[in-house]
Amino acid sequence: MAFDAQDNVFLLPGPVKMHPRVRQAMAAPAMAHRSPEFGAVNARLFSGLKRIMDAPRVAVLAGSGTAGMDAAVSNLVHWNDPAVGLENGKFGQRMGQLVQRYAGDAGVVLQAPWGSGFDLEAVEQRLEEGATAVAFTLNETSTAVMNQGAEVARLCRKHDAVSIADTITATGSVPVPMSEWGLDVSVVGSQKCLGGPSGLCFVGLSDRAYERLDSPSLYLDLKRYADRHDKDDQTPFTAAVPLHLACVEALDRVEEEGLEARFARTRTLAEACRAAAEAAGLELAAEAGVRSDTVTAVRYPDGVTDADVRPVLKDRFGVVVAGAQDQWKGKVFRVGHMGDTTWAELAAGWAAIEAALRAAGASVPRGAAVAAMMDHVP
Repeated sequence: MAFDAQDNVFLLPGPVKMHPRVRQAMAAPAMAHRSPEFGAVNARLFSGLKRIMDAPRVAVLAGSGTAGMDAAVSNLVHWNDPAVGLENGKFGQRMGQLVQRYAGDAGVVLQAPWGSGFDLEAVEQRLEEGATAVAFTLNETSTAVMNQGAEVARLCRKHDAVSIADTITATGSVPVPMSEWGLDVSVVGSQKCLGGPSGLCFVGLSDRAYERLDSPSLYLDLKRYADRHDKDDQTPFTAAVPLHLACVEALDRVEEEGLEARFARTRTLAEACRAAAEAAGLELAAEAGVRSDTVTAVRYPDGVTDADVRPVLKDRFGVVVAGAQDQWKGKVFRVGHMGDTTWAELAAGWAAIEAALRAAGASVPRGAAVAAMMDHVP
């Protein structure tokens, strides 16, 4: 059947399917971005973000999550700073590239194998040698690994370095308590766990990080954003008004469900997804102990490739899952279960995955995946 963008099971690890209320918010009439009415919208957006991110200050920029990562690193890492980037996947690689771009030869990238967590001893060694900042991806969606964010933040505090985390596919679906962890910077994207449209990034700042901000860029000057937000609930430059309206609606939905309830639902979906994969005889790509609760990476069985399965899922069954990148490309598929994803959607997705795998010649037990999910119902 032809793919229908309005009617499908959408299980990407971001962007996520938006609730009708969120989509409708973007259809509001034009609003002056310096008006009191828009200031009231921003007041709701900024206060909601501070609560959900557990951030003393927040900067809201028009741009992708990478813009937020770029802003965070460029404001806190400068030429010849002995900064560290942690890489164990595609998005950690981006953090490493940013560290090296702004620190030059003084920037160091510590690599760990895909599917595993960070080497914390190596991180502490660099901090003992004088590293001033550590930049990393908390939830590495390319490998479905949840990295040791609390531990990295603790080590940075111990050695008076700043911790800069991409929490784009974590905040809003799993706990990321900035204050409790001592995390200095948390970069969030609007289109992931919060359930909004693509196009905004939110940068949470600790008081310590705020005091150290020093931007080489005009547009990415985080102190300028944070100060303007605190002054009059405005942005320093023209705001993406429809996206602000939509994200307020998305945050309202998070608050209505309640963060703890949302965390519990996401955790149950993750357990259900992993159980489904294993019941189908498939191997989980991430190591036990560091598996993400917002996305699951699954290895294809021998003799089956990505080209055999994902196009069939989309075109025949109307189910969208993600492929893999770089060294895992063609060998792994990824199922997202963040944001507003429901158990019923995930079950429908696994029924289709099982059918597509069987059509590709894989020996998959009939009905085993969804049957295993019955033990993990929210």
